[in-house]
Amino acid sequence: MAMSKGKNKNHPTKGSFISVEPVKQICDIKKIKKLLSDNSRDLCLFTLGINTNLRASDILNIKIEQVDGLKAGQELVLKEIKTGKSRRITLNKAVVKAVGGLLESKQAKGYKQNDYLFTGQRGPLTVPSLSRLVKTWCAEINLKGNFASHSLRKTFGYHQRVSFGVGLPELMVTFNHSNQRQTLDYLCIQPEEVRDIYLNEI
Repeated sequence: MAMSKGKNKNHPTKGSFISVEPVKQICDIKKIKKLLSDNSRDLCLFTLGINTNLRASDILNIKIEQVDGLKAGQELVLKEIKTGKSRRITLNKAVVKAVGGLLESKQAKGYKQNDYLFTGQRGPLTVPSLSRLVKTWCAEINLKGNFASHSLRKTFGYHQRVSFGVGLPELMVTFNHSNQRQTLDYLCIQPEEVRDIYLNEI
């Protein structure tokens, strides 16, 4: 049967959703960074995405003037597109280095301070284009699963909890969740933490 005009057969039905996954293994993060090492824009996109809890739309709305000259420990100040609220994001060394590498590459092309940080041949990148990039990066390293732009934000939260031991109350505040189970589900770690309980020997 022919698909109705304007309808995508892969789009989730009303009331359902497709859950994307974080990149859970540090070794896979390193593989993606190595893959992107010769592409300063994509490396910066990935690094910024997994080192902050910013939504893809907010990352792609960053202007050069907001990050140019910032040092590790200083704050990126922006207004969230979804909530309209002001956010202050402390940048770490990895993000500052990646942004610096991108800006150095842009300097040769005569960028302006009010230009968007992340652009393509047709102008500023969009969320769907970022999703396609994330899917491509994961496929290139043979990483199995469902990945998209939101995977970057989830990767940040997942490793804050699993790799660095950040508490659920702090992560609840970071993601503006109403309860701890929502945070566990969101970060795709609920089954793992419940399973680990049964592995504790008494």
